[in-house]
Order: sequence, then C-alpha cells, then structure tokens
Amino acid sequence: MNLRKITALASIVILSLAMVLTGCQAAPSATSAPTATTAPTTAPTSTTAPTPTASVTTDPGTTAAPTATAAPTATTAPTKAPTPKPTATPVPLSGTLISAGSTALQPLAQQAATEFMALHSLVSVTVNGGGSGSGLSQVNSGAIDIGNSDVYASEKLPADAADTLVDHKVCVVGFATVLNPGVTGVTSLTQAQLISIFTGVTTNWNAVGGPDLAIVIINRPASSGTRFTYDKYALNGAVEATGIALTEDSSGTVRSTVASTPGAISYLAFSYLDATVTAIGFNGIAPTADNVKNGTYKIWSFEHMYTKGTPSTLEQAFLNYMVSTTFAPQIIALKYIPISQMTVLTH
Repeated sequence: MNLRKITALASIVILSLAMVLTGCQAAPSATSAPTATTAPTTAPTSTTAPTPTASVTTDPGTTAAPTATAAPTATTAPTKAPTPKPTATPVPLSGTLISAGSTALQPLAQQAATEFMALHSLVSVTVNGGGSGSGLSQVNSGAIDIGNSDVYASEKLPADAADTLVDHKVCVVGFATVLNPGVTGVTSLTQAQLISIFTGVTTNWNAVGGPDLAIVIINRPASSGTRFTYDKYALNGAVEATGIALTEDSSGTVRSTVASTPGAISYLAFSYLDATVTAIGFNGIAPTADNVKNGTYKIWSFEHMYTKGTPSTLEQAFLNYMVSTTFAPQIIALKYIPISQMTVLTH
C-alpha cells in the first residue's frame, strides 16, 4: 500500500474517533434530562390573616406562632344597684285632737273622725259643736286644736286674732229655709217675703199663700255661722226679730223644734234635711246640690277648719283625710258638696 492510501485511511480513522468522542460528551438524545423546576419568580402569595374568629391550620411539622386572637368585644358589666339603705320604719300617728264649732259641719267632721281613728289606732279625735263663733274663739285661745266654722274667721273675730289662724276649706254646704210640715201651700219664698217674716212684719202664713196659721220663728244665736250665712244671703243682712222667736243653739235641736212646732219656720244646712221638715225654695230656685254648684241657688258657704298657725303633723294628717279621695264619697253622701264640683266660687 502506498503512502498516499495510508494517509487517507488514517484521516478517516481519526475523524471517526472524533465523532465517537463527541457523541459521548453530548446528552443522550433518547432521554432528555429532567427539566429543572424553576423556582417561582413570584413570592408565594401571603395568606391573609384570618379574622379573629377563624382557626389557622399550620403546615404539619411546623410550629406556627399562635395567631393572636382578637380581644373579645368588651361586655359592659351590669350596673350594680346600690345597696338600699335601711328604711326607717314609719312612726305611727298618735295623739289626741279636739275639734269644735260649726254644727252644720259636725256630722261630716264626726264621720271623718270615726274613719280616721279606725285607720290610726293610737289617735283619738273628739268632735264637738257649739257654733262657728265658739269654735273660732276656742281655737284662737288654744283650748282646742281645730275650730270648725261656716264663715271666715275675719267675719267673727277681731282682725289681729283672725290673722293668727290658718284656714283649711274642706267643702261647701248649702242652707235651706225649712217649715213645719203642717204649713202647706208654700213651696218657695222670695227674699222680700223672708225678710218680712224674720223681722216680724208678716206674722201669718196666709199672707204668703199658706194656711191661716201663726208664724213661729225659730232662729239661732248670734254666734252661729249658719245664722250669719242665712242672714247674709237670704235676708240680705236684715236683723232677725228678737223676743218673738225661739232661739236654739244647734242644728239638730232646730230641726226637731221645727218638726214639732205648728207654723214654725227656720233654716238648716242641707246635711240636716230630712222628712220631718219641709225644705222650700228661695226666689223660685229649689235648694239642691246641683243648684248650688251652678250658682243659681245663693244660700251656701264654704266649710272651714281653722288651726292656730301651721298645723301639727297629726292635725295636717286629719285635715288631709277630710279632703282625700278616700273620704270624698262621704262628703256627697252626707249632703255636702266637694269644692272641686263647684262651677262658681262666689255668690
């Protein structure tokens, strides 16, 4: 073999070896090397912190810092009621009261006293009559606790004495002209006719439409509040006759005397009216509570209970009971009128 051929053969062998060597260094073509997992270019999205009420699940094996639990909404502690201070046991009313004066008010005051004592077993209340003037004089002197009167103290006492008394109005009372039942045919008298009778000018019932029968006047003493009221509003201030009239010192006695004396005439509070006497009208207006309330019947007055200065605790308690809603039904039942029902307060 010549040199040229040997050189060509050697070149082929070298080229083949080079190709073999190059193939060994290259990655196998059949199986590609696994593609490396590229780390995410974006940081993992942070998990939003759960709301305070949610539980957080941590990766197993990883001890997660405890998720802060939101402080619970503060619950206002209930306001503790203050411990009540011991209440002092009320001291029961006790003591003695003496009330006197108006006999027109006496039935109502007596009923109130009876009920008040039933409520307060340690209290004693005595109610006497004697007339308004007497009641005012006694309370002014300190002889009694409460003076009952059909009239204002200033109408019976000197101004300086009246000024020391405190007035407590408890109701209204009407007054009626009353006749013996034997005086028939007379149902109402005018003011002029009454003045003529009580001053002694008219002396027989036949002059005013009645029977031929002598008129017998029965009046009250000058200290009487009933007389003062009747003279003021029925007789327009005329002075009643004296010497020809019988004078009785209480409403109860007046009623029984009129009932038993033929031809008798007098006046009584509504609280004393009953079937034993005949109550007649004044100027054509009947003597009724409704007519007093609406102002058409003029012979009426307030009933007063006076104390010497500011009333004591016991006196005030009794006065309060007299005008209480508890006692109000008795005011009406006994023929008095609650002040609250009056539509007029002046004559």
